[in-house]
Amino acid sequence: MFANLNASPRSRPHSFDHRQFVRANISLNEFKYSKGTEIYGESEPAEYVYQVTEGAVRSYKLLSDGRRQIGAFHLVGDIFGLENGDFHRFTAEAIVDTTVHLMKRASLEQAAKADTLVAHDLLNMTTNNLQHAEDHMLLLGRKTSLERVAAFLLEMDRRLTSSEVMALPMCRRDVADYLGLTLETVSRALSYLHERGILGFVGQSQRQIVLLDRAQLAELDL
Repeated sequence: MFANLNASPRSRPHSFDHRQFVRANISLNEFKYSKGTEIYGESEPAEYVYQVTEGAVRSYKLLSDGRRQIGAFHLVGDIFGLENGDFHRFTAEAIVDTTVHLMKRASLEQAAKADTLVAHDLLNMTTNNLQHAEDHMLLLGRKTSLERVAAFLLEMDRRLTSSEVMALPMCRRDVADYLGLTLETVSRALSYLHERGILGFVGQSQRQIVLLDRAQLAELDL
């Protein structure tokens, strides 16, 4: 589970900042993970909750046939790993060199019992995560490939802090596994949007994107 702490003021849920952790007497430990390093694995005990302070994280499941389904991307400010059971349902992995704060889940739960504001924040995070899961389910089940790519770009536009150039930390394979598409389909959709003048690319990696026509992109996301 995750909550975005760096979304725009219009969409940001009421959630934790560092001062609230201090006030609630929740100790934070900082850990650094290099690109591709596992932070926790599926079915491991969910003893800690994590907040991204630098970099980005993907959470995913490996299907029985070897395919990977990414459930969420966790960006700077996001809290993730807060489960409704005792074990993690997904594997979490650093997409790039990443720094996270760790807090003990038991400490967070104890603070919620003693502080109504902390409890309110946890409820808001849970509600936000449920909404994201519902949106993702709709995206995978009902939208065309072009609609899925448009929806992804609009999501990243809301969540990334830069208003000029959208620097995606994830590669196209990650995007494909998040959207339930093939790599080739994602590439074709991005090329189509580029040819239509809806987006532009900066640099050879094409991970830096400029949205030239947000209104037309939103029309594609039905």
